[in-house]
Amino acid sequence: MVKNPSLKALQEDLRKEARALGFAACGFTSAGEDRTRTERLEEWLGEGRHGSMEWMEARKEQRAFPQGLWSEARSVIALGMSYAPDVDPLALEGNPDKARISVYAQGRDYHDVVKKALKALARWLIEQEPDSELKVFVDTAPVMEKPLGEAAGIGWQGKHTNLVSREHGSWLFLGAIYSTLPFEPDAPGRDVCGSCRACQDACPTAAFPSPYRLDARRCISYLTIEHKGPIAEEFREALGNRIYGCDDCLAVCPWNKFADSAHRHLKLAPREELQAPDLARFLAFDDAGFRQFFSGSPIKRIGRDRFVRNCLYAAGNSGSAWLAPLVEALRGDPDPAVSDAADWAAARLRAFP
Repeated sequence: MVKNPSLKALQEDLRKEARALGFAACGFTSAGEDRTRTERLEEWLGEGRHGSMEWMEARKEQRAFPQGLWSEARSVIALGMSYAPDVDPLALEGNPDKARISVYAQGRDYHDVVKKALKALARWLIEQEPDSELKVFVDTAPVMEKPLGEAAGIGWQGKHTNLVSREHGSWLFLGAIYSTLPFEPDAPGRDVCGSCRACQDACPTAAFPSPYRLDARRCISYLTIEHKGPIAEEFREALGNRIYGCDDCLAVCPWNKFADSAHRHLKLAPREELQAPDLARFLAFDDAGFRQFFSGSPIKRIGRDRFVRNCLYAAGNSGSAWLAPLVEALRGDPDPAVSDAADWAAARLRAFP
């Protein structure tokens, strides 16, 4: 890309505007193809490690690099919004009557919060350069936000494959703006994981066949959110009291010591009732109650049946006999995955001393 003084000034002003809109990190990279990223994606898909996420493969040509999705794109603006927690995400590990919900899902749906800020930044950029064009993305389009974030210098993909930032640890929601403007790329993020393997050792289901490689089919986040139907029995005990997502590999990252919840976007604060919720309340949900309680939450998208299925596995792992009546009531549930989970949980509770 040709260096342009006026464009460089715009680039710096854009960083300031991004910060004003609540983004903790902002970087720039080329929209062109990077063969290494493309080959890694093809390898991951070829080995079937994406599980049942068919959309990953269905649009892999568009996902592989930005110009594959939009040929006019010249630059990518990679952005990160902090959701750093106030408390240790692992604190409920020893409290099986409580449900563990991933930090990112304890507040408002990040898609809405991040997209609103992205659109505001996009409007600002168009005001500065009316003849330019752009597109904004938050997690729902064929965009590889993590590799692009690394290429743009806002972090690096750690051994758990998630983006890690020196300033914000593992707690960044990612968004991207594709632009027709030829911004100057930033230096890519530098991997400083070193010999650390804390994230690898923390995984309850051994979802990392090797550093920097994730098998989604074994990942608790995938199993509790994306996977439909019963979860394989080999993973059920390892779920513990996790009912939506898993933070273990993120939470143990040493770089989180620099993360500060003061940088968290105000609209991403956790709901108090989701920080240490009782399993019993969730086991009693019908569809209407589930939808009402999780209105505006990313949890709503998995539906009542998948959610209650997860809660039943947690109940079975709890050893809490007082949950047995709630579990028994779900053994005849119309959803096969729920009734199967209830049968398993009931048997587990009977087996506890």
